[in-house]
Parts: sequence; structure tokens; C-alpha cells
Amino acid sequence: MTVPQIRMFADPALRRVAEPVTSFDRSLRDLVRSLTATMRAGPGRAGLAAPQIGVPLRVIAYSVEGRSGHIVNPRLELSERTVLADEACLSAPGVWWPRERSFAVAARGRDMNGKPVTLRAVGMLARVLQHEVDHLDGVLFIDHLPAEDRRRFLAALP
Repeated sequence: MTVPQIRMFADPALRRVAEPVTSFDRSLRDLVRSLTATMRAGPGRAGLAAPQIGVPLRVIAYSVEGRSGHIVNPRLELSERTVLADEACLSAPGVWWPRERSFAVAARGRDMNGKPVTLRAVGMLARVLQHEVDHLDGVLFIDHLPAEDRRRFLAALP
């Protein structure tokens, strides 16, 4: 399997809202395998969203703290409790920035065969799921930063 190239931060594909998946067919299963292989080949290996490889569909893959998988058409329920922690993105390699996120989430969606999936996560996995769903909505974590931090983040990009 050829591992697709990850789109970098300035790529307009990362700003588009991804379309819901409507067909749970072989092409979707191939996309999930490709996302997973690309994520594992990358330096961060925590999560990847389909738009990051140029596919505008609502699919994410994750692998954090021994839990790995994928979710198609994910919807998140966020906890009120938040935590500030460093965050990075495979589309901006080598740059970490503090970002406040919900500490816990419940992610609901489907697997690549169309079966319902519910994933409850806390800590790092909850952060990764929120980050990847933002990608599906055309949102980058820089969008949540104060203006001065945003300028410093952009200056730190390779």
C-alpha cells in the first residue's frame, strides 16, 4: 500500500468541511487502511483525519496509549472539565503549542463496515479525538489560539 503524503498547514484542503460518508464500501475500507498506515508512518502517530491526506470525508484514525481504531462520521460529546496541554499536528511537524481542550469525550459514529461505534476517552485520547474532528470541520488548532500566540506559532513553522 502506498502511504499518501500528509497535507501541510497552509494547504487549502485543510480548511474545507469534510462530507459525511454515505457508502460503507470497499473504497471506505481502503481509505481507513490508508489513514492508519499514514498515521503510523508519521512522526506523531496519535491521530489523522482524512482531509490531512486530501480526502474530504468525515473519517479519522487514532492510536493512543494502546487504544487504536477509526471512526466514520464522528460526533463528540465534550465534558465541561478542561485541561491545558501541549498539542501538535502532523500537518505542522515539529511545532507544539499549549491548547485547552475538554478532558473527556464520548465519540459516536460508525466503523468502516457501518456498525455503530461509541468510544469514551479521557486525557490524551480525548485530546486527539477533538483535534481530529476539528480537522473534519476545517478547523486547525491555531484557530483557537490568541492572536499573539497565533503569530508566534506561524513564525515557528518550518
